[in-house]
Amino acid sequence: MDNLEELDSTAQEVLGRLKSRHLFQSQWDTAAFIIFLLFVGTVLLLLLLACLHCCCCCHQSSRSRKARAKKETSMGVDNLALDP
Repeated sequence: MDNLEELDSTAQEVLGRLKSRHLFQSQWDTAAFIIFLLFVGTVLLLLLLACLHCCCCCHQSSRSRKARAKKETSMGVDNLALDP
């Protein structure tokens, strides 16, 4: 019963702030909220880019993967100084 009263008072406080359009107590609260939103937006953008990368770049044919693997193994110069 005590939890319901506490929840009701918290809800009334939030609704009162919404009606008065004064959600934050100071400019620091507003700045912290904007920084938090920027952080969340950046994380969502990175997740979107990761999903796009997986969907668009990972569906290559097996032939191109094999050809790319051959290119990677044949690249470079042998270091003859390492031979005994």
